[in-house]
Amino acid sequence: MITRLALLLSLLVSWGYVNGQELLAHWSDSTLVSSNAHRNTYNEVWGYAQEGREYAIIGSTAGTHIFDVTDPTAMVQLEMIPGGSQGGVIIHRDYHTYRNYLYAVADEGSRSTLQVIDLSFLPDSVVVEYDSADLIRRSQNIYIYTTHARLYSLLSGRLGQSGFDALAVYDITEPSNPVEIARVNDFDGFEINHVHDGYIEDNLAFFNCGFDGFAIVDVTDPSDYDLLSAWTTADYPQAGYNHSGWLDESGEYYYMSDETHGADMKVVDVRNLEEIRLVTTFDAGSPETFDIPHNQIVVGDRLYVSYYFDGLQVFDISDPRDPQVAWSYDTSEEVHTNGVYRGAWGVYPFLPSGVILVSDMQEGLFVLRPPVTSATEDETIGQIEVYPNPTTGMLTWDVSLSHDGQVRLYSSTGQLLVDKRLAAGSRSIDLSDDLPSGNYILKLQDGTTTHTTTIQLIR
Repeated sequence: MITRLALLLSLLVSWGYVNGQELLAHWSDSTLVSSNAHRNTYNEVWGYAQEGREYAIIGSTAGTHIFDVTDPTAMVQLEMIPGGSQGGVIIHRDYHTYRNYLYAVADEGSRSTLQVIDLSFLPDSVVVEYDSADLIRRSQNIYIYTTHARLYSLLSGRLGQSGFDALAVYDITEPSNPVEIARVNDFDGFEINHVHDGYIEDNLAFFNCGFDGFAIVDVTDPSDYDLLSAWTTADYPQAGYNHSGWLDESGEYYYMSDETHGADMKVVDVRNLEEIRLVTTFDAGSPETFDIPHNQIVVGDRLYVSYYFDGLQVFDISDPRDPQVAWSYDTSEEVHTNGVYRGAWGVYPFLPSGVILVSDMQEGLFVLRPPVTSATEDETIGQIEVYPNPTTGMLTWDVSLSHDGQVRLYSSTGQLLVDKRLAAGSRSIDLSDDLPSGNYILKLQDGTTTHTTTIQLIR
């Protein structure tokens, strides 16, 4: 019999280097049970950065696990927050952060709750400030529109409710005191059974509505949505269960997946919101018939996709008409099987250090260093000191730009919020007054060097 240690060592060897990327850390726990439905012990992954330290967050059938990955080679689990429901009934947990708070939900279990967890005391401790099913007992996914402090709960059910709402919206201006704004079950007559996932930016929501299709909605008034475009599954090729998507940083193209075995991913031109069009379809190039994409995130000209059986797939989308695999990492040895969901569940590529977090349903948490050439052939990534931090708006850094540069500010979900050109010699920037308090990722490009750090904004 192969011992667990010997097996782990063999996996580290086989997973260590593929196409130039490096496995920095891997975690799984053999004492945790698998789900009854899909034999998955693990589900969603998220990340968080604060005061120069970085954290990985992964869900399991037991609850929420938080790791310090500042030095991934010495990764340590700091906390495990038990879920309201635990064990084989749990398939899916989901996470988003707002300011210093982590929001956690589950999609199964009679005793599941919405948990709001204060992360500001990390690495020492966390505090669960809200834990209740009054607003959300079960939720397929959540999305936080940070610029307006709104939490969207997708396919949302509450305590005492017999069914589910397609989506429910909450004001989280006071992060540990969510207040209901609206519950929505159709968009201007476009009827939906549920919204599975969504992406929201500049008051535009891109809603993935499962077998009902895809909708783009103006959510300026959260209680009176304006439908701009809609596709049923009869309106685009290789349609199935319209699962999720992500808008590129130009705001012109939306990358969308149908969680259907053998279905390609889609590139949607959304420059004209009332006449969206399909640009192309693409896949990971797997020779297997039953490949299937799951979750995706865009950072710059890279599209990160957790591709179930095929692990992490990273696409070069510098030409939206022709996405190409830039690199990949196989987290799973599961056999491609129709109707079965196994392998890489989620990916989080927003940590300032540039490391990539991946969750695998059976294998747990992976921390990866991407290839050095993941952005451009000559780009290097470094840290930069900024002050004051926390800041009320004005930021100064400790080096002058040697070239004309670019400063970009991202939310924790990767939304590009500030994008400004800077002249050579620049050492400061005044951030937009429209941004709320919270943690942000700052990327400062100086020639071929990209400096990155986290900042805390206080209003």
